[in-house]
Amino acid sequence: MHILPLDKYSFSFPNPLYADDEGLLAYGGDLNPQRVLKAYMSGIFPWYNQHDPILWWSPNPRFILPLDEFKVSKSLQKRVNSSLYEVKFDTNFRQTMIECSNIPRQGQTGTWILPEIIDAYSTLHEMGFAHSFEAYFDGELVGGGYGIALGDIFCGESMFAKKSDASKVALYSLVQRLKKHGFKLIDCQIPTPHLESLGAKRVSRATFLEQVKASLENPKEF
Repeated sequence: MHILPLDKYSFSFPNPLYADDEGLLAYGGDLNPQRVLKAYMSGIFPWYNQHDPILWWSPNPRFILPLDEFKVSKSLQKRVNSSLYEVKFDTNFRQTMIECSNIPRQGQTGTWILPEIIDAYSTLHEMGFAHSFEAYFDGELVGGGYGIALGDIFCGESMFAKKSDASKVALYSLVQRLKKHGFKLIDCQIPTPHLESLGAKRVSRATFLEQVKASLENPKEF
């Protein structure tokens, strides 16, 4: 397949079905909030390393977590019930992103959560599209993550934990909040054993794109 350059004067994207299974679809453009939103509305997300052009992806299969299939282990339920962590939403969005960028990832050097990514998603947060879920211990931010709420889907981007189970407790609270407000699933993008253990599963790209299309007709408030 050909990886297509984006027109800097247009926010349109190639059809995601043109991408191979790895998912690399296009390059270039910018992180204008309207372009980023258009990407998510098309089942596409940006992901690239420092010194690379902006790369836009739509992998096949897609990894999603249906909220009704979220698995709560006995140990996680015990941790939640202990009230060890206080969970908040949207109180420290930028710092949550910074903490996500600082966590070492197995098999990765550096981070894709670059300063321009933090700026772009912070703008989307100010616009009401990007949200953070945060776990605190004695008033210190010790876990959580962030993502984009679009339609009835929450597009998860990254999580971090500085204390045991902090991100899991924050994710648990996120799932409960999303279910309460009528959301259906979390887009996890690519498979990880951790999220698979919590109930995430693979679906075809075509299936996911249909889910995105349907979600845009069923918008929910975060």
